[in-house]
Amino acid sequence: MAEAAVGAVGKQRAHRLGPRGVIRELARNRALYLLVLPAVLYTFVYGYITLPYMAIAFEKFNFRTGILSQWVGLKNFQYFFKSTWAATVTRNTLILNFLFIVIVYVSSIVLALLLNEVRAKRFLKVSQTVMLFPYFISWVVVSYMLQGLLNTSTGLLNRIIAGLGGEAVSFYSTPGYWYVILILLRVWKYIGWTSVIYLSVITGIDGSLFEAAYIDGAGRLQSVLYITLPLLLPTASILTLMEVGRIFYGDFSMFYAIIRDNGSLMPVAEVIDTYVYRTFKLTGNPSLSMAVGMYQSLVGFALVFGSNALVNKLYPEGALF
Repeated sequence: MAEAAVGAVGKQRAHRLGPRGVIRELARNRALYLLVLPAVLYTFVYGYITLPYMAIAFEKFNFRTGILSQWVGLKNFQYFFKSTWAATVTRNTLILNFLFIVIVYVSSIVLALLLNEVRAKRFLKVSQTVMLFPYFISWVVVSYMLQGLLNTSTGLLNRIIAGLGGEAVSFYSTPGYWYVILILLRVWKYIGWTSVIYLSVITGIDGSLFEAAYIDGAGRLQSVLYITLPLLLPTASILTLMEVGRIFYGDFSMFYAIIRDNGSLMPVAEVIDTYVYRTFKLTGNPSLSMAVGMYQSLVGFALVFGSNALVNKLYPEGALF
C-alpha cells in the first residue's frame, strides 16, 4: 500500500515537473528515494521479473529447457483439483484466515479501547511492551514453547492434568483441539501489534469531540460508541481489506513451524502454502506447485477486488481504491 502511494505521488510529480524537474527532485530528496529503493527493487525483481515463470504451471517442467518446457495445458491444475487435498487445504485456508481476521481485529480494537482508558502512564508503557513482545518471537521458538506446554509426557499442561488426577491428553494426535489452539496463538502473537495501530488512531482523535459529548451528558460508553468507533472504522476497514486480499494465503512460517510433518493434524491445519511446499518436496515437480500457487493468487486477486468493490458501495471512506 505504501509503495503504491509512493508510486502514485511519483507519477504526479513527474508529470508536473518534467524531465529536468524529476532530476532536480531526485537530487533534492535523494535520501528519501534511497530509503525506498530496496522496496522498489524487491517488488520489481520478485513481483515483475518472475512473472514469465508462471508459464510453467501449464508445462511439464524440465530444468534444462526452463520455461520453454513441454506444454501440457491444464493437466497440472486437474491433478490438484482431482486430489483429495484440494477441498481440504482450500477449506482450512479460508476458515482459519477468516477466523484470524475477525478475532484478531475485534480483540485488538477492544484492547486499544481499554488501553486508552488507562491513566497510569508507567503501567501503560509496561503493558504495551509486554503485549508487543510476542510479535517479535519467531514461530519456530513459539513451536518449541508450545511443545513444552502440550507435550503428552513432559508438557506443563498435561502435568497439571495428571496432578489433578486426570489422564494426559495427546494434543499432537487429536485434530479437534487445533482450530482453538491456532486461533489463540494468532491472537497472542498479533493482538499487541495490531492494537498499537488502533491506539494511535484513538489518541489522534480531537479531544474537543469528547468534551462536547461530556457536556451533552454522554458517558464513556456512549463516547466510545458514537465517537471513537465511527472514527476507527475507516482504519479498521482498510486494514481488513488488506487482510482479505491475503485470506487465501496461510502463514507458512506459522503452520509449518507448529504442525511440521504431523500427518494427524494435516486434515485441520494443512493450508495452501504448506501444501505447495510439501508437493514440491515430495514430487520435485515445480509445475504442480506453480499451478496451486497460481490458483491461490487468482482467487486472492478476485477477493480483494470484490471486497473493495463491495466496500466502495457500502462505505466509500473505508475503501482501498
